[in-house]
Amino acid sequence: MLVLLPPSEGKAPSGRGAPLKPESLSLPGLAEARQAVLDELVELCAADEEKAREVLGLSEGLRGEVAKNTELRTAGARPAGEIYTGVLYDALDLASLDTAGKRRAGRSLLVFSGLWGAVRVTDRIPSYRCSMGVRLPGLGALSSHWRAPMAAVLPEVAGSGLVLDLRSAAYAGAWKPKGEVAGRTASVRVLHAPTRKVVSHFNKATKGRIVRSLMETGVVPSGPAELVEALRDLGYVVEVAGTGTGTGGTAGAGKPWMLDVLVDEVH
Repeated sequence: MLVLLPPSEGKAPSGRGAPLKPESLSLPGLAEARQAVLDELVELCAADEEKAREVLGLSEGLRGEVAKNTELRTAGARPAGEIYTGVLYDALDLASLDTAGKRRAGRSLLVFSGLWGAVRVTDRIPSYRCSMGVRLPGLGALSSHWRAPMAAVLPEVAGSGLVLDLRSAAYAGAWKPKGEVAGRTASVRVLHAPTRKVVSHFNKATKGRIVRSLMETGVVPSGPAELVEALRDLGYVVEVAGTGTGTGGTAGAGKPWMLDVLVDEVH
């Protein structure tokens, strides 16, 4: 099972340990594309703070994020699972998983990133600021920059099992499963049951709880239909909004399943 996650806007500070070692990151097929983004981002932030702030879409109060980006090559690195914070990651709470749960997370979770493309939660990275919606002057829109490298690398990473896609729209644009992989992909949205609307807090927190439940229990659904049953067994209210075939529910038709998880409140 491969679980695709968005990053968080806010991030924990960089560590005090060894700095980034780009060659040590997972998915080495993304190395060249990563280096291109890293080089331009550091150069931009070091050369013109105001322009960098504008390009990155940062408010005056986040001016310090520009300076942080200038030190990406020398700042201490920490596991990505410690760098990413926010509602989803608070609910997931990787640090409190038992040893087996942490191993499962290390194997299964893939966090998408405007800077790194995608990283495992065990990959050591510095704190940074660069969303997938950024358009760098030299490289252009990052979602477009990542599309070809991701298409070359991700199908192999997806293996032969379920792909659980919990990414937000901006990050989903960097790689869209196709063909046979799409048929065993399930995208999830979380709806506030009384209103049937997506509410940001419910959406992020529930997605974090779903991933935690799967990592805690060790349940490994073989496909979208099995995921529906597994989530219902774990106490979630799940509706199938669309299947890979439109009828019958067999995988391999080249279209992801769409699942709605209904919640009244987040505990």
